[in-house]
Amino acid sequence: MKLFIGLVFCSLIMGVSGEGWYSFFKAAVQGTSDMWRAFWDMKEANYRNSGRYFRARGNYEAAQRGPGGIWAAKILR
Repeated sequence: MKLFIGLVFCSLIMGVSGEGWYSFFKAAVQGTSDMWRAFWDMKEANYRNSGRYFRARGNYEAAQRGPGGIWAAKILR
């Protein structure tokens, strides 16, 4: 629900339109995927006190996607 509200907010208020909206949405989905992959890698590693590393890695990879990835990293942190 946060993802949908955020996309509507960005498209209406911030003026993201046309091709920009599609690229923002694509980057947000890919950034969410990066965060999810880092979470599962953390669970698979099953190593004590490794959560900080995997969260930082997920945030970094998501932020590299662009504005949508940055937005996803902020929402999912």
